Amino acid sequence: MDIFIISILILFAYLLGSISAAILTCKLMGLPDPREEGSHNPGASNVLALGGEKAAAITLFGDALKGLVPVLIGLYLGLNELSLSLIAFASFMGHLYPVFFKFEGGKGVATAFGIFIGLNWQVAFCVLVTWLIIIKIFKLSALGALLTALLAPLYFYLLDGSFYFTSLSLVLSLLLIYRHLSNIINIINGTED
Repeated sequence: MDIFIISILILFAYLLGSISAAILTCKLMGLPDPREEGSHNPGASNVLALGGEKAAAITLFGDALKGLVPVLIGLYLGLNELSLSLIAFASFMGHLYPVFFKFEGGKGVATAFGIFIGLNWQVAFCVLVTWLIIIKIFKLSALGALLTALLAPLYFYLLDGSFYFTSLSLVLSLLLIYRHLSNIINIINGTED
């Protein structure tokens, strides 16, 4: 595949990732800006607190699509695993550091999940089940995201075997953990919602 086409897809993935489903959903539904209310995080958990389940579901779906769509386009074009990984990473970075919102984005959980769906549905299924079990037991969304992030590279290694996808999931997981540092501190202090 031509390097120019791959570069265009990487740029497209980053720009798509930079669109904030949380901010758009809140604006369209007449809710407060999630960057200014609640946890100040433009993500589904904060939108849930600000506007309820419907708004959170729309946000979650939108953020997951940002990760899924670029991967599906790459798969349709027959790109190799390295190119798919670069495109997926660009989408994820767009969500974390969106050019449209002063590089202040969300934590990346739903976007990573969308990427995992596109790369390997079995891994995505295991990630979802792990997250749901942790949420059921501990009632902490952030803890679910953190523990699931730690397991995602293992799932890719065992179920997929791709060096590039396993490496990508490791990098995404480390970034997810980094973006959840405040949640980690809250969990340790017993103050996490």
